[in-house]
Amino acid sequence: MLTKEHMFAIIGMEMLTSMDKKVEKNMSKKNLSKYACSDDNAYRITQEKEDIRPPFFRDIDRIIYSHSYLRYENKTQVFSYIDNDHVTNRMLHVQLVSKAARTIGRALRLNEDLIEAAALAHDLGHVPIGHLGESILNKISIKNNNGYFNHNIHSVRTLMYIENNGKGINLNVQTLDAIMCHNGEMVLGEYYPKNKSLEEFLEEYNSSYKIKDICSTFRPMTLEGCVVRLCDVVAYIGRDIEDAILLGVIKKDDIPKSIVDVLGSTNQEIVNTLILDAINNSLDKPYIKLSKEVFDAIVALKRFNYEHIYMKANDENSIKKYELMFEKLFEKYLSDIRNDNKKSVIYTDYLNDMDASYIENNTDVAIVIDFIAGMTDEYFYKQYQRSI
Repeated sequence: MLTKEHMFAIIGMEMLTSMDKKVEKNMSKKNLSKYACSDDNAYRITQEKEDIRPPFFRDIDRIIYSHSYLRYENKTQVFSYIDNDHVTNRMLHVQLVSKAARTIGRALRLNEDLIEAAALAHDLGHVPIGHLGESILNKISIKNNNGYFNHNIHSVRTLMYIENNGKGINLNVQTLDAIMCHNGEMVLGEYYPKNKSLEEFLEEYNSSYKIKDICSTFRPMTLEGCVVRLCDVVAYIGRDIEDAILLGVIKKDDIPKSIVDVLGSTNQEIVNTLILDAINNSLDKPYIKLSKEVFDAIVALKRFNYEHIYMKANDENSIKKYELMFEKLFEKYLSDIRNDNKKSVIYTDYLNDMDASYIENNTDVAIVIDFIAGMTDEYFYKQYQRSI
């Protein structure tokens, strides 16, 4: 006989009886800070019947079972097409963000479920070849009147309009907002949340396609979103150095002593310094803050990384090659749609599984960009090879 305890163990079940409210309460986080986003404040764009899982906990489940989450495994963090299993990929990066953010969140008594959901999903919109691929796809999108392309916005688009065969997976707005506002490329000394309505969230989302660089002005609506934004930097800045040293791009001694003296010389030391500094300067505060000494050091280290690592991750010939690859695939798939070439992979691997509403509500250009943006590095390369 299936006992009540066994029934509770089944993930994805609907609420059974009013007695299950007790179980739901026990699964929720207790003793949250007054600055935390409680489960009671969670809301979805389309309201639905909840189950025994707290709302942000349920978001985590939907994210890790999504198709786009599976594709993290073969997406570039910094270095593309490197034959070394110890070099960071996008999957490891989001896990490192989640771990650092949950550490800070636990110390500050914030909602760890919201933090984990946002951290694990924040880079779902990243395209093949990392930030270089994003830059190339942005140019293609602008040229074809599809607006500006930003990976953080595309993460939200993926979850709202592409996953679940084009119907979306209906995450809570606070989760979507934290993803949209993560922007780890921009380091701040203080991170303040900004209260937003659903309408304001959607207005920011839509404005990103029309106004250049407006994403850099977005602030999360929750303190949990602020933590994820900071921890995007925490997770990548030291790890990228370790990858670069492993690949011989830089030497450990290249890091300026003034930075090492503050942050440490290893990724472990850098992560530890940043997490403890954020906790010590943010306890019982309505913001997330770094000390001036640590903030100045992280800005200097980020500048060092750009000059010595990111600018050298791809040489001029590689950049030209990747530009050609993106442009050729874009033109091919756009032509395939307009010529109704049902044998094309954009149909067999993508559109044939999409809900009719997705096809009806999107232009051919937007559909092609969605398809290319969702590719892994390996799939992208294989499709290019087949097209030449």
